[in-house]
Amino acid sequence: MRRYLKLFSLLLALVMVLPMAASAQEIWKPYDEQGNPLRTDRDATGENGVVASSNFYASRAGLSILEKGGNAIDAAIATAYAIGVVEPYTSGLGGGGFMLIHSAETGEDVFIDFREVAPSLATPALWPIGEDGKVIGGQTSEGGKSVGVPGEVAGLEYALEKYGSMSRQEVMQPAIDLATEGFLVSFNMNAAATDSYDYMIKYPELGHYYLDELGLPYEIGHNYTNPDLAKTLKMIAENGKDAFYKGEVAQAFVNTVQKYGGVITLQDLENYEVKVREPVKSTYRGYQLISAPPASSGGTHLIEILNILENFDLKAMEPSSAPALHLFSEAFKMAFADRSKYMADSDFQDVPLKGLTSKEYAKLLADKIDPEKSGTYEADDPYKYQSGSTTHFSIADKQGNMVAVTKTINYFWGSKVAIEGYGFIANDEMDDFVPGTESVNRIEGGKRPLSSMTPTVILTAEGKPFMTVGSPGGTRIFPTVAQVISHVIDHGMTIQEAIDAPRIFDNAGNKIVFEGGAMGLTPETVAALEAMGHAVEDRGEWNLYFGGVQGIVYQEDGTLHGGADPRRDGKALGF
Repeated sequence: MRRYLKLFSLLLALVMVLPMAASAQEIWKPYDEQGNPLRTDRDATGENGVVASSNFYASRAGLSILEKGGNAIDAAIATAYAIGVVEPYTSGLGGGGFMLIHSAETGEDVFIDFREVAPSLATPALWPIGEDGKVIGGQTSEGGKSVGVPGEVAGLEYALEKYGSMSRQEVMQPAIDLATEGFLVSFNMNAAATDSYDYMIKYPELGHYYLDELGLPYEIGHNYTNPDLAKTLKMIAENGKDAFYKGEVAQAFVNTVQKYGGVITLQDLENYEVKVREPVKSTYRGYQLISAPPASSGGTHLIEILNILENFDLKAMEPSSAPALHLFSEAFKMAFADRSKYMADSDFQDVPLKGLTSKEYAKLLADKIDPEKSGTYEADDPYKYQSGSTTHFSIADKQGNMVAVTKTINYFWGSKVAIEGYGFIANDEMDDFVPGTESVNRIEGGKRPLSSMTPTVILTAEGKPFMTVGSPGGTRIFPTVAQVISHVIDHGMTIQEAIDAPRIFDNAGNKIVFEGGAMGLTPETVAALEAMGHAVEDRGEWNLYFGGVQGIVYQEDGTLHGGADPRRDGKALGF
């Protein structure tokens, strides 16, 4: 049925004459006249500021704030709310995330954690486990039992109050306008709805918003509006986070989630707290790395991977060659072995961050790598060194302020539970816990589930701003970010070249998943990897599986160069 719908959708896109308002003629579209995704024209340069996000409309919202004199944090809030409107299948009011801020004026690095948390009544018994040891009925990833307490609204308000310069009304107006006046449905939005058509039927509140009057996903180029979401955004703009965490919106959220079996209460919403944490820090070839701490594993294992790779001369190797990719694969497997054993919400679990990010520990791991043969690895002991899927956008300005934000509702369309009358979707972040009682990442009330989100900023050895970068993509996030950083630092690629380059992924499963096709790995490279003992799997070219990187680099002449990922609807804008 879903395959038929996708074919039907594309055929209609070919023959329809799309109605567009005059203003829409100036809209940049990530697809051609036939509805096929464009792989070019994604980057931008600017002297004053650049916004790189996974959607043109969101980038435009952030850039408009910069042009009006707002700072990078103001622009980040505008971008965040706008992207929740135009990419409702990746993030929104019902989700959460992380924001990393680098202040040019003070040199301060602030990590704002607005990750979702487990409801107070949640325990490992929340999900029934069958005789096969698996959770019954997909309850970890759909329906009410998959929903965590959302943190997005609280996190964005905290950032604006502490570090912004404009009012809520000013920074939220672009998102309100998009929900009211509409935006053009993209290839990816249409595909996400088509692929999830069965869920649209199973959860009628979701279908109410994302199926048209014929009961089909909205076509590519359709001007989509969401008046209910506009109403909710206006309420937040006028009354702040209380408009979301208390009153009618909160009651509707709780009622709908409980209708589908969830255990969230009004008290859970009222008690939600934003956490401000110390980012994890290290260096790579002299550059200063600043990234996400637990409850994200991303920053820690990004640093661990790059620390391992620092022991090898990647610059002397061809990018995307078998010897280089072999080293990435081995480093990925080591990081995932440690992730499984050690990583969890540090408010609930002792996490050996200093050990995992130690250069000495990385040297120990690097020495285990056979440069000509694939290996398997178990977690080592970082305590010896202890002393010493989602959307992402990046914003930078000429003063050197950098903001990296990764936020999500987890899987596409989150829990599939939409809050009718208010226009947004509840997350399914509970899926990021491990079922049962054995894992350090088990369910506990008030606990943040382990994440892989990796918003990152990079400074030069002298402490000058150099790069901000991040990606969606679940557990592929920090391996993807590591590859992009290496492409820029080790091989001198531009940010867009680094984003466009083919990617691989490997974890404890000991199989390299790669991008093939015209843009991907050559057959000779794949054969060489197989000869080293790697199992391989071709995921095809420009695959969403490998995330959607958005990054900005400060160039030597002082201009900013933003890159956006053609695997999604990404577009950078600058001025």
